[in-house]
Amino acid sequence: MSLPPRVVAGDAALTERAASGDQAAFRQIYDKHAPAVFRFLVHLVGDRAGADEATQETFVRAHTRLRLMREGDKLLPWLLGIARNVFLESCRRKRRTERADDHDLEEQVVDAVNPEALLLRREADQVLAKALLAVSEERRAALVLFMDHGLAYAEIAGILDWSLPKVKVEIHRARLKLRAELAKYLGEPT
Repeated sequence: MSLPPRVVAGDAALTERAASGDQAAFRQIYDKHAPAVFRFLVHLVGDRAGADEATQETFVRAHTRLRLMREGDKLLPWLLGIARNVFLESCRRKRRTERADDHDLEEQVVDAVNPEALLLRREADQVLAKALLAVSEERRAALVLFMDHGLAYAEIAGILDWSLPKVKVEIHRARLKLRAELAKYLGEPT
């Protein structure tokens, strides 16, 4: 027996319903936007477990602050702004407690069909992840928002509370740093 397809309302209607206490509407918001928030946080945090925890914290905060969301704000950029703040607070806590920030980015995956391709893909993922971690936290956040989430400069400026020119400059500098880090791996002159 199959269930009827769920009707998913637009973000504005969902946000309004969720802010009024409709838990089903908030669950739809979570189902729709949690994957994007998680991807953003995986790039910032550097590990899936930490990103999962930060994603949960992001949505707990969003749930309590939905009524504070300004009219006209887009939901995903607003959620990504909360996620960024969760990440920055986590970094501050880690610095205060001087914990090591050495985490594995990928879970163990077995690919019996093509182990060589798996090995190359893993190596490329690790090299890229290591290169991304060499980019400063704020520049990395801007670059990930732009490259992975496809947000416009203006949206990134709103999330990071930067001016538009600063967003453009920081993304450019992040790209240069990433390129230099990858050139080291490839043995190319920088």
